[in-house]
Amino acid sequence: KSYIRLFNVRPWSKYYWVALEGTEAAGLVAADGSGRLDGELKRPGLSNSVGRSSLSPRAGVMSEPKAPTPTPGDTYKGWLFKWTNYIKGYQRRWFVLSNGLLSYYRTQAEMGHTCRGTINLATANIAVEDSCNFVISNGGAQTYHLKASSEVERQRWITALELAKAKAVRMQAESGESHIAESIHQCKCDDRMYISTLRTLGNKVEDLSTCNDLIAKHGSALQRSLSELEGVRLGGDAGDKIRQVTERATLFRITSNAMINACRDFLALAQAHSKRWQKALQAEREQRVRLEETLEQLAKQHNHLERAFRGATVLPASLANTPGDSKGSVPGKGDVSDEDDENEFFDAMEDVPEFITVPADPKRSGSNVSGISSEIGMDEQSPQEVEPVRKRRTRIPDKPNYSLNLWSIMKNCIGKELSKIPMPVNFNEPLSMLQRLSEDLEYSDLLDKAAKCQNPLEQLCYVAAFSVSSYSTTVHRTGKPFNPLLGETFELDRVKESGYRSLCEQVSHHPPAAAHHVISERGWTLRQEIALASKFRGKYLSIMPLGTIHCIFEKSNNHYSWKKVTTTVHNIIVGKLWIDQSGEIDVVNHCTGDHCHLKFAPYSYFSRDVARKVTGVVSDKDGKVHFVLSGTWDEKMEVSRVMQSSRGGGGENGTDGAGTGALEEEPTSIVIWGIEREFLPRQTMYYFSSLALTLNEPEEGMAPTDSRRRPDQRLMEQGRWEEANAEKQRLEEKQRSVRREREREAARVAGPTEDGTHQDNYKAQWFERTEDPNTGEVTHIYQGGYWEAKEQGSWGTCPDIF
Repeated sequence: KSYIRLFNVRPWSKYYWVALEGTEAAGLVAADGSGRLDGELKRPGLSNSVGRSSLSPRAGVMSEPKAPTPTPGDTYKGWLFKWTNYIKGYQRRWFVLSNGLLSYYRTQAEMGHTCRGTINLATANIAVEDSCNFVISNGGAQTYHLKASSEVERQRWITALELAKAKAVRMQAESGESHIAESIHQCKCDDRMYISTLRTLGNKVEDLSTCNDLIAKHGSALQRSLSELEGVRLGGDAGDKIRQVTERATLFRITSNAMINACRDFLALAQAHSKRWQKALQAEREQRVRLEETLEQLAKQHNHLERAFRGATVLPASLANTPGDSKGSVPGKGDVSDEDDENEFFDAMEDVPEFITVPADPKRSGSNVSGISSEIGMDEQSPQEVEPVRKRRTRIPDKPNYSLNLWSIMKNCIGKELSKIPMPVNFNEPLSMLQRLSEDLEYSDLLDKAAKCQNPLEQLCYVAAFSVSSYSTTVHRTGKPFNPLLGETFELDRVKESGYRSLCEQVSHHPPAAAHHVISERGWTLRQEIALASKFRGKYLSIMPLGTIHCIFEKSNNHYSWKKVTTTVHNIIVGKLWIDQSGEIDVVNHCTGDHCHLKFAPYSYFSRDVARKVTGVVSDKDGKVHFVLSGTWDEKMEVSRVMQSSRGGGGENGTDGAGTGALEEEPTSIVIWGIEREFLPRQTMYYFSSLALTLNEPEEGMAPTDSRRRPDQRLMEQGRWEEANAEKQRLEEKQRSVRREREREAARVAGPTEDGTHQDNYKAQWFERTEDPNTGEVTHIYQGGYWEAKEQGSWGTCPDIF
């Protein structure tokens, strides 16, 4: 038994392990374990048949199982376990190796119609992790972590993959040489010189690749042998170990010298022809840029046509799925056949272990979380059902179809702030910004459950889900809300239905800012001041909310704060309007130091990922991750407990760049929040949710500054848009005249400022401007008195704004 060097096979200068028994070659495989020699070994005195067996590169001896031979047509098939995500782990998949391509399917039946993924082995790297695991990657775009059922099965796959890769590389090199030769011939250049140079360069590159692989593998084998030698005591096996190390070192030295010589030759040729290759590369780059631009235009046209088709048809049936169906397709999430395992969500299993001590409300969640209610105490934790005192309305007048020349209005508005653009009501929806801000309470039951949590980390999960749920009503809401007038208010009294009272007031007009305060009888308080910075960019409109949201729980005294993400309205000029949310949210517990980092992934037409995806991790003050959140901001959020985590830089299969290192999650997760599937928003009613339909409903005892008393908004809801436009202009002019009078009064009392302008000394009616003790921001905090004034009907201090 020995290593021999065969010069009549490709690749050249590659060593093979040969075991001679009598007159037959019992085994002939690559010395590095990467492949075997196909064909017959012919030598005088030896048999022509060659037995093939695999070599364990770690031990350096022949192993018993035979390496597989691919089926006719270089095709190899079989079952492997593929890593999907931390929730489901390894899943059994059917893999097919054919013509240098490795493809996989969920079942064998899918081979005829649905391929889940493919890697070209010509540019792929194959790495062995342990006895049964190996990794195939093509440079970062695709990485498959695979596991075989046994070490023998893994070695069979590695052998087949190495053979297929070598053949694919040869075919690619030959086709590349042929294509380059034809191109040079067409350009009427010196054919012989270029073809000879290209062939020489190709051979040198192949030598470099082969030597590089051998150096890496022999180096690893040498390192293992040296490690084994260090642990060997002086005895009978010491001589064998030293002899083995010597052979490995000799091979490594020979290969290194060959690589150095090849590098020297390659460098000389590269320097001689570098300028020509740079010009050719620049031409190829320019052509690639042109092709990418053309492809992007085609993709945008396809996207526009697809959205136009969806808008012209009825709503997809997936929105009408039953609450327990979580596998139905979702509009705008791509074709199911193109989705990988990472793009799927599953409901929680009924035998899930104890996780979060407060159960999700099955009426809201839209999934089968009731299956775990018996284990975590549904009867003990559920809030008591209270019948509403009045029946709220369930519809509003249908939206009329008015035509409008959008470009004639928008062409002079590029770069201006949205609040300073005179917009007709044709772009609006019959709600004010104060009412849209109150829609954040659509899923206030999440805060009710959070108030009952004993564990602050579990409470943080519900608060994070609440921060995501506020965007669920915006997925189709492309209409612009009315800009509130200065001093305008909106109250939302839902004590008997949901246990809370909400009050909003417009506290500033330039820049526009609204203060919001919510007090709940179920143990929590919510306050925020949101100012909108918006810019029109021609093709899209960016809305950047400024300000911080605070949530305080009475029982635990935990104080949470977070900010909103950026909202983008696309296709402003041409195409169908659509909404996207992007950015990051950090929910911080100022009492314990715990925090949750949420990432809203922006939509990309070329991405295979789930549309409107949100991921996040919940960590303690030391940075240790305890929970992982995943889902979409328009449908649901799932949460799973982390059983083990390691600090580090994160990774592709980690936590989406959260910087928490490798995470090991529980195999099951629960749906902590889901949209209200019982209600289908209709396009003719501005895609309002069930709560939004009731926000502009008149009630007795409203303040004279309440948004429901605003005449232009009421006229628009009734479909009288021309009258609404005239009333809107009247209100805005009245507001300007009041402001000018206020500035003149301020100038008479205090005089003008240094720059010659007049200071607006407006003070809010129900909120007081002060500094927040936790964030240090100057904000407006509710000072009380509104609900007392409503009980007494005393509105004498309210300004006349309508």
